[in-house]
Amino acid sequence: MSVECKPPRTKPVRPRRSSGDRLRDALIALGEHQGQVLTHTEKAWASITFAGTRHSLSILFAGENAVEAGERFIAALPDHEFMLAGQLVADAGVSEVDHRIMPDPRLVVQCELLLLEDA
Repeated sequence: MSVECKPPRTKPVRPRRSSGDRLRDALIALGEHQGQVLTHTEKAWASITFAGTRHSLSILFAGENAVEAGERFIAALPDHEFMLAGQLVADAGVSEVDHRIMPDPRLVVQCELLLLEDA
């Protein structure tokens, strides 16, 4: 009697999404999916009572409709309630805006966010 051996089934391993990945997705959604992240830096941050990360992002809104979405993004960001698993957004703000009309409308928004680990 022969027994057929089959290798164990394994699920493909997906890379784990970081808090930075989830933050980028949330910001793109807040920008009505009209923005493109140009740069994103993340730096560890800690105080005596809290630990987290400080994020700096540059987001491009290109085209008339995208620029309008970017303007709404600027207005909404400071008060937006983010839902990020395991993280609290302690501070979110726009630090710089580059708005150009010619030759094509474009808006580049530099934003800074502080994420704290949710205990």
